Formats: sequence, C-alpha cells, structure tokens
Amino acid sequence: MILSNNGIQDKSAWEAAGVKLPRHDWQAMRAETAENPVWVHFGAGNIFRIFIAGLQQRLLDQGAAKAGIVAVETFDNEVVEKIYVPHDSMTLAVSLLADGGIDKSVVASIAKGVVVGDPQGWEELKAIFRKPSLQMLSFTITEKGYALKDMKGELTPVAKGDIEAGPAHPRHAMGVVASLLWERFQAGATPIAVVSMDNCSHNGEKLRAGVTEIAEAWQQQGFVSQKYIDWLEDESKVSFPWSMIDKITPRPAEAVEKQLTALGIEDMAPIVTAKHTYIAPFVNAEAPQYLVVEDRFPNGRPALEKAGVYMTDRDTVNNTERMKVTTCLNPLHTALAVYGCLLGYEKICDEMRDEDLVKLIQRIGYVEGLPVVTDPKILSPKAFIDEVVTQRFPNPFMPDTPQRIATDTSQKIPIRFGETIKSYMADPDRDAATLTAIPLAIAGWLRYLLGVDDAGKEMAVSPDPMLAELQKDLEGVRLGDADSVGDKLDAILANPNLFGVDLRKARLDQKVRGFFTELIAGPGAVRDTLRRNL
Repeated sequence: MILSNNGIQDKSAWEAAGVKLPRHDWQAMRAETAENPVWVHFGAGNIFRIFIAGLQQRLLDQGAAKAGIVAVETFDNEVVEKIYVPHDSMTLAVSLLADGGIDKSVVASIAKGVVVGDPQGWEELKAIFRKPSLQMLSFTITEKGYALKDMKGELTPVAKGDIEAGPAHPRHAMGVVASLLWERFQAGATPIAVVSMDNCSHNGEKLRAGVTEIAEAWQQQGFVSQKYIDWLEDESKVSFPWSMIDKITPRPAEAVEKQLTALGIEDMAPIVTAKHTYIAPFVNAEAPQYLVVEDRFPNGRPALEKAGVYMTDRDTVNNTERMKVTTCLNPLHTALAVYGCLLGYEKICDEMRDEDLVKLIQRIGYVEGLPVVTDPKILSPKAFIDEVVTQRFPNPFMPDTPQRIATDTSQKIPIRFGETIKSYMADPDRDAATLTAIPLAIAGWLRYLLGVDDAGKEMAVSPDPMLAELQKDLEGVRLGDADSVGDKLDAILANPNLFGVDLRKARLDQKVRGFFTELIAGPGAVRDTLRRNL
C-alpha cells in the first residue's frame, strides 16, 4: 500500500486498514486545477496538509468543488521534492482521538506543490495568477513570515533586497505576493482575496501591510505603476480577509508511523530536511479544529461553510481570534511550553498531570484572562477553555511537545500576554499590577532562555529569531547567584516591542524581575516559585 494515485487504486486493502479514500476523481481535479485554478496556498506544511487541504477535500467529495489547491513552498524546497512529489501531493491524515483511537484518511485535494525559488515553478505561478478563475490566495507561513523588519525596526536583509531589486525575482514571501499580484494586475486586474490563515492577531492586516509596503517601495522606484497601488489598496478589488484558525498539529510521531507501517502502508518514515523541517507523508493532529473567516471575496470563493468553516464579518473574526490567542488557548500553551521545558517534560499531555502547571494555566485563563476576554458570541470563551484544559491538552495520544511550542516565543509574547495586560491597563476598574500568573509566565520564559533546567543541567532552547540577542542580554546570569542579575533585565523589560506593552507603565517590570530572581535561586527553584506564588 503506497500513498499515491496508483497506490490507492486497490481500495479494498486501504479500507481493510481503516483508511478513508477520496471520493472524487483525482485526475479530473488536477486537470480542472490546471485549466481553471481557484485556490493557491502559501505554506506547504502540516497544518495546511491536514486542515486547509482537508476542507477542500470535503468540498470535492461533496461535489461542491471541481478544482483543488496549488500549494506553494517559499522556505524549504525539500518539502515539495521529498514529500509532495513522491506521493502525488497526497497526505495521509491521522486524527488522534482522546480515547486512543485514530481516524485515517487520504487527503487528495492538492493538485501539486510548487517551489517559488525554482524558475519553472515561478513561471507556473505567474501563469496561474494571470487566470481570471483564481479566487483566493491563502497562507500558513507562521507570523514571522510576514515580518519585513527586525525587532529594532530595521528592514531584514531579504526584505531590503526585494525592495531594491524589484518584482522580477523576489525572495521574501511578501515580495513574492506583491510580484504575483502585479502580474495579475497587468493581465486584466481581476479581483482576488488574499487570506491569512496564520495563528496571529489581525492576520489579514499584517499580511496587507507587508504586501503593500513592498509594492509602494517598488512604485517609488518606478518598478510598478501608481494604478497598481490603487488597485492593490482597493479592498473591493484585492481583499485581505481576517481569520482565526485553531488546530494543534504536532510533528509526526514515531508511534503513529509504526501503526501505519503495521497496517501495511509503506514509506511513512519522516524526513528532516537541510533546513531542519521535520515532515512525513502522514500528518497527525488532534481532531478538534476551528476556522473562522471574514466573508469578503471579491471574485467569489469555494463554499467553505459546507466544510465546517464559520464565514462571518470582520468584527466576529477579530473577537474569536482575540478570544483564543490572548486568553483561551495560546497563552496557556506558551506557559506550559517554557515551564515544561524547565521541568523536564517532553509531552504537553504529561504536563497536564502536574498540579502546579495546571494551576498556572487555570489562573492565566480563568482568573486573569476571562474577566477581560472578548466574547465572539459564536463560541463560548469559558467552554473553549474548558475543552482546552480538560480534553485537548490532556489528550495522551497527542505527541505534542513543549519544545515545539516554545519555538519563536519572542514573536508570540506581545499578543499572548501583552494584550491581556493592555486590557487591564485600559480598564479604570482594574490594575495590571494585580496580575500574578501572566508575569510569572513571562519570567519563566526569561528563565528558560538561560538554557539550564530546574535540575541545573544544560537544556536545549528552541529556535527563536531573537534568541542570540536575548541570550546576549542575559549573559552572565548564573543559577544560584541572585546578584548576577544586576541590570541585565533592564533592556529586555523596557522593550515594548517584545511585550506589546511597556511593562514599566503597567507596573509589572519589578514583579517579573522578582519572579525571575526567585526562579534562578538554585536547583529546584522553578518548582518552588510556582508553588509559592500560586
């Protein structure tokens, strides 16, 4: 049993293994996509393959769609070369159920994978964007994929290079999009929706800002016309809908690979690319998933509501996203991640049996977050936290790790904690200085950056674009030596870009400093600090 169009023709073997197969005609889907493309997606990774592509799979199987999705990889060519091509762009989707069962299905809605850096792929993309049939371009490239500037407010070398070189051969994702939209404008300016599905606040606004900044810089240098800028900034022509997405998708698990292999499914082993992407022909994820999208598509759209997507207005999207990212899930995840690493945990579900860590996230969510949560009405904030704390995080069959969640924490802190702090500061009846669990989570992250666990042993720190800079600021801080802190936290705690708010104005800087000093008191201090303050 091989995951490919030819390999799934022996339907009886796959069905005997409990794998649901596509009900649509794969060859017809590919032909229709080539002739009349409807949907291009940037970010060919796991959440796209199991969730976003899974939505289109439902529509294809229902007969509510004819074309598939063209997946574009902007970062790691090997993903397409070694995962997409050998398997006809199909994915074995594995849902990990809390009772230990797994649901298995073949997702065959991706027509093909394209690499931006490949000259042939680039020409293919330009041809697709000239097609009037194209309705939407969507993204799961992570929040850092939108950033043109570093934390100092300076253009990154890649963004600067794109701006100076013009639209011919861009490398930054925002430059690629601006160039492809320029191609579309020149071919007749057919409207299109450009939809971020990344897990960050105001994602559509971030995407729009990144694309237009590069386009406007090109116009100033004469690379593109003012009419293109006018078209790009007219949301009746080019819309940037906001969205909220939620589905926990950990890296492929060895236990799942073994299960699939035991069923007779071949070539399921993960690969690690030269760019350190860990990816497999299968994707494992939790079953719960949410996608809320602003319904603003000037050239039409797939019938996403038939696949379980909430199609609504911008305010509802914003409120739902804010509920999740600032209160009901993401802050809890980050707190578990940094403290889980410090306390030697390797699975999120194992942390949920730790009374101290459960108290920490319950206090962040229920006590400190819910009083200022934004209620989106379409989902209950308390019910959402209840599901996270009692079902999703404790799922023993979800192989998610605190080490994965701790990746890029500097990019997450401003939203996951800063927004709640802002809400307290904006409310005359509340005082941000009364917060305990949130500053404790921030202090825990700073303690984590030292790369030493609670037993005093060296510990790997997950990748982060600010890691080198932050660790340099903390250089010389030693476990067991409170005096070594000195003024080393000053620059960090005074950086409003890092926390989304000036912690000094919130009167939380000294509280974070105090917790940090407690956390470095010596081996075991992390555990002691949690118990003492919760």
